[in-house]
Amino acid sequence: MDRFHLISVFIAVAEAQSFAAAARRLGMSAPAVTRAVLALEESLGVRLLTRSTRVVRVTEAGARYFDDARRVLGDLEEADAAAAGNNAMPRGQLAVTAPVLFGKLYVMPIIAEYLIAFEQVTVSALFVDRVVNFVDEGLDVGVRIGPLPDSSLRAVGVGRVRRLVVGAPAYLKQHGVPQSLEDLPQHRIVAATGITPTPEWAFLRAGQRTVVRVQPSMVVNTNDGALEAARCGYGLTRLLSYQVAPQLAAGELTTVLAEYEDLDLPVHVIHREGRHGSAKVRSFVDLAVDCLRADKALN
Repeated sequence: MDRFHLISVFIAVAEAQSFAAAARRLGMSAPAVTRAVLALEESLGVRLLTRSTRVVRVTEAGARYFDDARRVLGDLEEADAAAAGNNAMPRGQLAVTAPVLFGKLYVMPIIAEYLIAFEQVTVSALFVDRVVNFVDEGLDVGVRIGPLPDSSLRAVGVGRVRRLVVGAPAYLKQHGVPQSLEDLPQHRIVAATGITPTPEWAFLRAGQRTVVRVQPSMVVNTNDGALEAARCGYGLTRLLSYQVAPQLAAGELTTVLAEYEDLDLPVHVIHREGRHGSAKVRSFVDLAVDCLRADKALN
């Protein structure tokens, strides 16, 4: 078998931690994937993977080989992309991730525009309010909000957002506008676990970070659920500025305690491609960066 083919199959299995999942991703049969990995291990004279009934893991030698092999294949893909030139037509499968509400409001329109322009690409979108592992999930491009941990991912800054406390004008008229952090216990609080996993809200007071422990009378597991509760006049909630931008612009919500807002959070488009990158990733990243940087709600 072709050596590069064997290496590609091994990388797919190691990333998916499953022979069956790798077979689906590669469009091969599971036995063919197994034979390819066995052939590679036999040629190297070392065990690269450990198999159990439920999961596949790389061995210590396999982990080293995985890193080196992926780098070699990445260099080869970059060389192909450079030889093909920047005008190579995007094609193939593209996997994109973003937070749920951000994906709905900002990323989905970008995906639609992208697919209309490049019909030879198919996109799978994973919108979840958690930090996903690009390798484990087989992702190509994502949007992250907040500080980025050290990683091999490449990041392009596209804007900044901040946390806002908001309420409907009708609620504030009836219950009063909080003037200080000490006023919060007097108000009905809606907590969204998607953005506030604990009932503690951090603010800045005189340049110092202050944590206020709130007592929510309503807890919802989605940000748009908390948004709707506040919009309907139930109480105050705290969400990211992009999540409430349309409602603020329409006058359906009002910002309170603005002088205590916490530090801004950066927004990045992230990907794991190299200098040149595949045409599908490069073109999607370029479009996403241009669209997001142009959005006033993120800048």
